[in-house]
Amino acid sequence: MPHVVVKMYKGRTEQQKRLMTEAVTKALIDTINCSEDHVSVAIEEYDKQVWGEKVFYPEIMENYDSLYKKPNYKPE
Repeated sequence: MPHVVVKMYKGRTEQQKRLMTEAVTKALIDTINCSEDHVSVAIEEYDKQVWGEKVFYPEIMENYDSLYKKPNYKPE
């Protein structure tokens, strides 16, 4: 614990994904006082054309009230 799943559009470089993973890991260690050994981070990438159907509506909008950071967009 904790396990973080980051869902995003395809197209980021491996370096960007590594840097994001390091930043998320550091943020968790610093804010919830957990051990780096307990953190896991997964990345799931999606084509922009399926984002709304696969992620935005079923996962974001269906759980809107439980989001701590709410989006300010709607997919095309």
